[in-house]
Amino acid sequence: MAHTARILLLGSGELGREFVISAKRLGAYVVACDSYANAPAMQMADEADVFPMLDADALRAAIARHAPEFVVPEVEAIRTEILAEVEAEGVHVVPSARATQMTMNRDAIRDLAANELGLRTAAFAYAESLEEVRGAGDTVGYPCIVKPVMSSSGKGQNTIRGPAQMDEAWEYAVANMRGDRRRVIVEEFVEFDYEITLLTIRHQGGVSFCPPIGHRQERGDYRESWQPAAMHDDAVEAARTMAAKVVENLGGYGLFGVEFFVKGDEVIFSELSPRPHDTGMVTLVTQNLSEFDLHARAVMGLPVPQEIRARPGASAVILADRESDSVSYSGLADAMADGADIRVFGKPVTRPYRRMGVALATGQDTDTARQAAEVAAAKVRLTYGD
Repeated sequence: MAHTARILLLGSGELGREFVISAKRLGAYVVACDSYANAPAMQMADEADVFPMLDADALRAAIARHAPEFVVPEVEAIRTEILAEVEAEGVHVVPSARATQMTMNRDAIRDLAANELGLRTAAFAYAESLEEVRGAGDTVGYPCIVKPVMSSSGKGQNTIRGPAQMDEAWEYAVANMRGDRRRVIVEEFVEFDYEITLLTIRHQGGVSFCPPIGHRQERGDYRESWQPAAMHDDAVEAARTMAAKVVENLGGYGLFGVEFFVKGDEVIFSELSPRPHDTGMVTLVTQNLSEFDLHARAVMGLPVPQEIRARPGASAVILADRESDSVSYSGLADAMADGADIRVFGKPVTRPYRRMGVALATGQDTDTARQAAEVAAAKVRLTYGD
């Protein structure tokens, strides 16, 4: 059977799962990889492969074994120098090997944004030891944020009110960082009005933007998101200008999740992911083409609309509250009775605060949609087998 593209997906979480669905709708053959078996994306893919992606030899062997046309990273902890090597040999790394190397590490992308491109960011400093992190706190000032340069979903992140908390913050960051770099970024605590994700797609026809997505975080991880976020036109234009500068510099084709703090009309660059963003799961109900559809189109060289619109909608996460290797779900009928949608991610193992699903709802405005999504998420019950 002929396929339009052969894709090796590195990381098989819930975002990868939706990407697999979108790519297969376009005729792609997808091999989903992760460090554990039966990960969410593997359940949808044509093939699965289990290996640690920080193992350079295992990563190179997998790429050689599957001979993909495209390598699509979905997680941060990857031996990115191998991606640079295979790109030089003619494999398309999404969006590019340089982009993955720059964005897998918060220090590299922050240096690019603040120092090379001159974007407005929060004040920041780096630290590689307890002594350095204390000094960075004094430099940046309190309160401040301490987080690993390599992590995801808020792991290792803490808000520090004063010097007495810094020792504990350093230990927490080191214990929860991904990869093997004992380095943290200490960042000014910005008293922002709200924060947004601007999904930015670089494709063969240029750069397109989704309407801004508002989101709320707890413990450094997203809990709900809504689209379109209410923003002044000048603020939207400022965010688009900054996002375009970064993605044009990084190069390659694909969807980027660019995060900003907004204070009044001032827009402050925060972070960037070179792949679909967790807050962007709301696009599954707000846009005719979700962020996963747009990523697949851009990756495969297919047309992406210049103008993307969104109906009012929201997402609310469904969390586990304990560790278990057996989980079942109930309450879905109640949760969906008033028009909400539920997506269960299919993760085989739970742990406290792990995202296991998401509730999605639309409404006449985002406030109505947010309330509906929150109510629906609360009706889904997890039952643990041990």
